[in-house]
Amino acid sequence: MDNLFSLKGKNAVVIGGYRGIGSVFSETYAAAGANVIICARSVEKCNDLAAKLNNDYGTKNIGKFIDVKSSHSVDKTIYEIIDEYGKIDILVNSAGIAGSQKATFELTDEEIKNVFDVDFFGIFYVSRVVSRAMIEHKNGKIINVASIAAKIATRYMAGYCASKAAVVQLTRVMALELMKYNIQVNAVCPGYFLTDLNKDFLSSEKGRKLIKKTIPINRVGNLDELKTTALYLATCPPFLTGTEIYIDGGHTII
Repeated sequence: MDNLFSLKGKNAVVIGGYRGIGSVFSETYAAAGANVIICARSVEKCNDLAAKLNNDYGTKNIGKFIDVKSSHSVDKTIYEIIDEYGKIDILVNSAGIAGSQKATFELTDEEIKNVFDVDFFGIFYVSRVVSRAMIEHKNGKIINVASIAAKIATRYMAGYCASKAAVVQLTRVMALELMKYNIQVNAVCPGYFLTDLNKDFLSSEKGRKLIKKTIPINRVGNLDELKTTALYLATCPPFLTGTEIYIDGGHTII
């Protein structure tokens, strides 16, 4: 059974991989034996987590600067990784922002564009260059972090909801295009998970009411509950591609 879920010798690139959901992927893959390249604009924080993973698991983990809003920055970083590691076996697109929380008619051009630049075009830019490299090796797994917002409309979150829905469709299209090269593309759609960014809101009276009203399991998720899915998507057979997995405590079934 250990061989089924081993990532020994694999190279995994995790975009936005130093905190929150991204850090779960980084730690899970290092623990399974992969070399993890953690990429974000906060390269110092990426290096801090990489150093911890090196110490804990003994794999070759590093941090890299990337600005997913810039296709030039994306291409430069990915080519550097390929030069150093030879190939990329697993890509996780986890960088994302919520954007301005306003009614749609109040959003400025810059506000809606900023969300799409990170949450959609960032995934597109990274996936485009990494898939080209994976095609050369006829192997690879691309995992896009979307959200339940791809399925559930939320007031004052037009940019976020629309961009996450676009990510799901991009996932499906890429899966169709890349399956002949033995490359799988899937999406994970998390619900509410407790992170440093949202813990104050989720512990407030308003947050508790939201949880009770919308989540059948009556609580938010713990980040550790994402680990098995993260590992499965990195090791699953080729027959699983072009799908999205909802991890949301039943949020999307009511």
